[in-house]
Amino acid sequence: MTIPQEYFTQDESKTVLSQAKALLRLLRPDISISDVNNVHRIIKDEILSGNLSRDKYGINPTVRNLNTALLLAQTIAPDRDMTIATLLYDMCRKGLISTDDVDKTFGNDVAKLVKGLIKVSQLYVKQAAVEDDNFHKLLLTFAEDIRVILIMIADRLGMMRVIGNHPNEKLVRDISMESRYLYAPLAHRLGLYTIKSELEDLSLKYLNNKVYSQISLKLSDTKAEREAYIDNFISPIRKALTAAGLKYEIKGRTKSINSIWNKMKNKDVDLNGMYDLFAIRIILDSDLKSEKKDCWLAYSVVTDIYTANVSRHKDWISIPKSNGYESLHITVKGPQDKWVEVQIRTKRMDAIAEHGLAAHWKYKGIKSEENLDQWMNNVREVLEAGSKGPMQLIRDMNMNLYEKEVFVFTPKGDLFKLPMGATLLDFAFHIHSKVGCSCIGGKVDGKNQKINYKLRSGDTVEILTSSTQVPRQDWLKIVVTSKARNKIKQAVNEARVKRADNAKEMLQRRFKNRKIDLEEANLMRLIKKMGYKVATDFFVDLDEGKMDINNIIEQYLALLEKQSEHVVHETAQNFVLQQVQADDSQSDDILVIDNNVKGINYKLSRCCNPIFGDRIIGFVASDGAVKIHRSDCGNARHLLEKYPYRIIKTQWSGKLGKQFAATLKVVGHDDIGIVANITSVINKEGDTILRNISINSSGGLFEGYLVVGVSSIARLDELIKKIKTLKGVKDVQRSTN
Repeated sequence: MTIPQEYFTQDESKTVLSQAKALLRLLRPDISISDVNNVHRIIKDEILSGNLSRDKYGINPTVRNLNTALLLAQTIAPDRDMTIATLLYDMCRKGLISTDDVDKTFGNDVAKLVKGLIKVSQLYVKQAAVEDDNFHKLLLTFAEDIRVILIMIADRLGMMRVIGNHPNEKLVRDISMESRYLYAPLAHRLGLYTIKSELEDLSLKYLNNKVYSQISLKLSDTKAEREAYIDNFISPIRKALTAAGLKYEIKGRTKSINSIWNKMKNKDVDLNGMYDLFAIRIILDSDLKSEKKDCWLAYSVVTDIYTANVSRHKDWISIPKSNGYESLHITVKGPQDKWVEVQIRTKRMDAIAEHGLAAHWKYKGIKSEENLDQWMNNVREVLEAGSKGPMQLIRDMNMNLYEKEVFVFTPKGDLFKLPMGATLLDFAFHIHSKVGCSCIGGKVDGKNQKINYKLRSGDTVEILTSSTQVPRQDWLKIVVTSKARNKIKQAVNEARVKRADNAKEMLQRRFKNRKIDLEEANLMRLIKKMGYKVATDFFVDLDEGKMDINNIIEQYLALLEKQSEHVVHETAQNFVLQQVQADDSQSDDILVIDNNVKGINYKLSRCCNPIFGDRIIGFVASDGAVKIHRSDCGNARHLLEKYPYRIIKTQWSGKLGKQFAATLKVVGHDDIGIVANITSVINKEGDTILRNISINSSGGLFEGYLVVGVSSIARLDELIKKIKTLKGVKDVQRSTN
């Protein structure tokens, strides 16, 4: 049974026949008759079954694949495995034959290449921007074998050669854009300069035909004529270099239309104002000691023959570039007054320029990475060596260029790079902190996944969020990126602070409901007594219900009671600040207790620090001593309610002169000299002494506690008013701490 005539057009039939013969000639003796028969049988069977029909753009897949295989053999290297994989890949991708069958019939290496081509083809379903540098990296990661990339480059070149008259303008534009931003740079990195230049020229032709046509018309010489011009230009140089006794090699080329267009844009000149439409490279075979001398001798030879443009002279031999590049560049006026750039260097310099730090693609500003640079240069050296079996060497090279990274897509086709091991939660935070904080999971290639799902290159990830979701401490065990870890820690801390504030407010309300004054200092003592080093931990536990709030209140009251009943057998004089010596004439008691009973031990309570003039009460302890509280003291109100029978009438005697300890809380702006101004005001008060000062500063504000010795509440009120008038002071209050 023969292939239907309608499957191929008349032109296609002739092309297929001639291409098949040319391909077989190039592949002999690497491909066997059995291979040829098996490939022919598989393709024929699928054509007869109607499975190999033209694609939606009218392109015949058999013609396309055969053309790609021939281009591979012509431009890169005749290779049995790459050829068979190229011819069979499309049928495997469509599920017409399996890769297992390919493995059994043609071997594991062919099956491996087919799998790589199928895997790479899946990337285009993602609709990512090919100009994104991450797409280049992902392509190399997916390919796994550099020969897959070589097949793709050849296939793209074949497509670019035949789509010029295709009626679908979008198809032509999309393929041209991909060729410019993806395949041309890859070809350049691999040293496939001829393919790179043709891809760029054809891309310019399809994307900007007006410019391409203008430059083509202005280049009046045909390609053959231009090559003849170069030969004519080189001829006298060859004779002179030989006569000078130099060993050399000369390479000449005409710059591509795309290269000319780029230079016209960058230099902002038209074609007539451009230099170096032609480029010549003289490579000298010199030993290290005579390199510079020979280069300058060659320079002298060229400039004796042709007039040099001194403004275009570049000497990177005397002072090499920072990247190690060494060469002499001169632009001379050749026959017909055309400008030609001549580069003079030695073999060593050329090796550095081509394969070292200043490799040609990097010298022209193409972006790359150190690992990729080195690896691509190794591949290029194999391709340029031209030795028998270069594909065997490439086959053994490691393709794990980005083993420490993964590349994932969004549903819109945006591509992101994350470290290997990154999870779905890492990706959520990579997109935005708010997305990460509200992440509850996601869809990977349409399947639901948890937040701890480890991403794989090529995944399309959609993040699912919920307004009720909040970051948790255990998320830190899931993520690997520093951004995610920092954002989770920040969110967890903020949430803890918020919960602690809520618990504190709740505690204050409960105290208020029971008409108990909650003193900060006493609460802190209780928290410390309960074993908490940080108050926030206490309030978070309270918020989580780990403690009974009623039990907390009872413990607080018990602490107050214990403080109230604690008796120290000292006189009131001993309690007052000792730095101030009382006058002998005023040595009588300053308190009138009950009916002016004498000889009673009393103590000014530290919980409220009463001062002469405060309204006060006395509480009789179990040993008969009296503790003096301010009437508005929270502890005093508690004692009045619980022990009213132990309250004793107490008042000041009216005798002034004693010094009392009072604590002031001062809040203000952290300005230079603010503390000095406060202490100055206190020192100017004759009967007031500064005992102690403690200042904490944060965020441009300060909070300070001052312990002063004053004779009465009236003097303390006057001092507070004066401190409040100071610039920078926001508030001054008497503290019970």
